[in-house]
Amino acid sequence: MNNKGYVWLAGAGPGDPGLVTVKTMRCIAQAGVIIYDYLANPLLLADARPDCEILYVGKRAGYHSKTQEEINDLIAAKALEGKKVCRLKGGDPFVFGRGGEEALHLRSLGIPFEIVPGVTSAIAVPAYAGIPVTHRGLSVSLRIITGHEDPNKEESGYNWDEIAATEGTLVFLMGVRNLPLIREKLMAGGRPPETPAAIIRHGTTPKQRTLVATLDTLAAKAQEAGFAPPCIIVIGEVGSLHEQLSWFENRPLFGRSVLVTRALTQASNLALALEQLGAEVLQTPVIRIESMADSADMRNAVRCAGEFDWMVFTSVNGVDAFRKTLDLEGLDVRVLAGVKLAAIGGPTAARLREIGLRVDLVPKRFVAEGLLEAFDALDAMTGKKCLIPRSEIARPLLVDGLRERGAEVQEVSAYRTVAGDAFPDEAVARLENGGIDLVTFTSSSTVTNFIDALPEKRRSAIVPRIKGASIGPITSETMRERGVSIVATAKESTIPALVEAIRAHCAQ
Repeated sequence: MNNKGYVWLAGAGPGDPGLVTVKTMRCIAQAGVIIYDYLANPLLLADARPDCEILYVGKRAGYHSKTQEEINDLIAAKALEGKKVCRLKGGDPFVFGRGGEEALHLRSLGIPFEIVPGVTSAIAVPAYAGIPVTHRGLSVSLRIITGHEDPNKEESGYNWDEIAATEGTLVFLMGVRNLPLIREKLMAGGRPPETPAAIIRHGTTPKQRTLVATLDTLAAKAQEAGFAPPCIIVIGEVGSLHEQLSWFENRPLFGRSVLVTRALTQASNLALALEQLGAEVLQTPVIRIESMADSADMRNAVRCAGEFDWMVFTSVNGVDAFRKTLDLEGLDVRVLAGVKLAAIGGPTAARLREIGLRVDLVPKRFVAEGLLEAFDALDAMTGKKCLIPRSEIARPLLVDGLRERGAEVQEVSAYRTVAGDAFPDEAVARLENGGIDLVTFTSSSTVTNFIDALPEKRRSAIVPRIKGASIGPITSETMRERGVSIVATAKESTIPALVEAIRAHCAQ
């Protein structure tokens, strides 16, 4: 590195953020400036430094925010300020990405750079459509061609007869507007009209659409179906495998949009499970969990934990706060020697096992009522001392129920739920126009904060449009109180059960 800064010309992959390379993500995390394209998924920017300057220079059909020369100058200018620059380009920077031009410009100014290859859409997008670009017996070669040639040019820069004579697969990038010209030239060059052909739009994303036809009919069918950029065109016998190998668009939630309202620190498992089933997931955390592990009450409760007969955990958040308080006090799980443990829910019990604690009681129903029923099946609770680290605004039912059974109960606030960030304008607009199929609710607080976060003047119009998926009866009760329609309810209060309920609803 020198005082001229440094530039990474990095490939962002074809659209699915899971297809970005580890090295590109490292560049994003280190960069002081990120200059990104239209086809680079904005979700990748979530790993950027808080102080990173993020600049959009997208170019799409009919609209260029900056010319290529302006982009070259911008990259160089930021590097000459001594900054680390990540030039994030869709696909691979050297496959029709004009990365070579940007690199030559940097070299002419003596600015050091590095090329970070990306997964090219020319291969990844057909794969997501179930079309292998090579296949034994059908195609032993691949030719990647830009379809962006100006159809008004007096002479083509291509040798169309040579291209048409290629025996393998032809992949055209950025060619949807020139599809009639491609059809005409290939057929004139001898490619049979019945050659399998496919066009894929928004490949590797939840918006992917695939149309398979023949070379002769593809242009007309694509126009009739409204295919517009960004698209990839595949010409060759391998297109005949689409029907057998299609997988991405066949997933049970493909084409569905689901808004996840859970706290960001907890949402990843739910979002990942839904994405793996094909859903487009929008994460809009309307709550945030704040640990109260360092409070005087929690510290005192942890120091005295060994004096209790039972310790009851109602959520993973309570376990995490308890563990953090142990660390703050310089203690470990030995403070619970002889204390019996109860946990509401499998995930809560699993988190306790992760820190080396065996759970004595998990109710069949993962709610406070279920735990009270489970205690009733045990010895009398009269005189038993119970410690419950829980939410600051938890329902009183569990505490009251144990006291009615003769137990001495000490509850302590282990965490609080607070409102999350402001509701994104895009999410509000999509809720308003019916562009969200489902909204997930994993607690009563997510319901309350979600409704309250909606713009007040538009709330009455939006709420009746919401189709909600509930994690359990307590959440459902709050949803009904706030006027949210419930279309799917988990059979037990766990994330896997909620995902299964959503899958079952969408299958109907």
